[in-house]
Amino acid sequence: MASDLLKDNPLKTVQVEALVRHLAVYQAVWNANVQKVVMKIIKHCSQTFPTTATGFIVGMDVSSQLQITNSFPFPTVDVPQTDSHHDSNAASNLAAAAPRAKANAAYQAEMIRKLREVNVDANNVGWYSSANLGNFVNLNMIENQYSYQKELNERTVALVHDVSRSSQGSLSLRAFRLSPSFMTAYKEGKFTTESLQKSGLRYQDILQELPLTIHNSHLLTSFLHTLPASPSQATQPPSLSTLSKRPLPLTPNLTSSLTLTIDPFLSQTSDLLLESIEAHHTELNNHQYYQRQLAREQAKITAWQQKRKAENASRALAKQTPLPEDEWTRLFKLPTEPGRLESLLNSRQVEQYARQVDGFTAGVSAKMFAVRGNLLPGIGNEER
Repeated sequence: MASDLLKDNPLKTVQVEALVRHLAVYQAVWNANVQKVVMKIIKHCSQTFPTTATGFIVGMDVSSQLQITNSFPFPTVDVPQTDSHHDSNAASNLAAAAPRAKANAAYQAEMIRKLREVNVDANNVGWYSSANLGNFVNLNMIENQYSYQKELNERTVALVHDVSRSSQGSLSLRAFRLSPSFMTAYKEGKFTTESLQKSGLRYQDILQELPLTIHNSHLLTSFLHTLPASPSQATQPPSLSTLSKRPLPLTPNLTSSLTLTIDPFLSQTSDLLLESIEAHHTELNNHQYYQRQLAREQAKITAWQQKRKAENASRALAKQTPLPEDEWTRLFKLPTEPGRLESLLNSRQVEQYARQVDGFTAGVSAKMFAVRGNLLPGIGNEER
């Protein structure tokens, strides 16, 4: 009955509460005890950057909308120092694998039990993770989300907060979940060429992005409506000379808007894009090497079978017992096909980087087109 109800109401949107629910009415919105759910995620991810930050989120599943009302970071694990050198990626690897760790599973269960004691939303609806320039499509994320959708609830989501993108002034918070077709393929554990051809699974079908909205409580909305729509007259400059000496805080910075320097995030994303392409090329070379090995072994098997058939034909003429023709399974061993999961993830990551490069170059291309007459002599005169 419950499964039929979930099928009738598929998950369509994700809503993140701006303020933690169930606050006392007497608390003011500027009280330091009031912590925003979105701000808690941003603060945790920013404090641990560039190390990966992870945590779990709780909320409610209302019809086709998943409402996230609180978040809690996972406990940090101290990385032991080695005698030779300290692995800088060890902390990130431990934090990336934290959502599926047994100790953190017990921590989530204990935290949810305490939340239920105080009668607040205590449904585990997923987890969150930090990212750097969209670098989040990896095996750790797939394993974490698979464990959540398989063991807890298939309607759980993964929130990804890109710290680098958010530092540019626009919040980058996205919600993902694994597609049903990928869940089936990952459960079977077969990512061979034959299985992918039968299932029709593509790299675009790995993740499903859900629309995400940030919701403010009625208390915060009422407070925002009490704020004046415009600054008071006392803050207005008395004359134009004063305005020129003391510009308004909201005055646009035309110097930074018209600069022609290449965005540093664009160059970093391009470098990451090249690394992903090289990784994809390496996986492709491995698969081609497997195909060459397989072709050589199959040629040996074919030659052996033809030789055995000729021997059996001569033995039949001599009225002797024929030799078994299936001994090749014992004499020859076919190479194992490498999994194509890494290739799928690299392809999905390359697509993510390509979209980011497209977004970064949009503003730069517009500026270069606007001033190309000055950069390339003769073009502006020809157009006139």
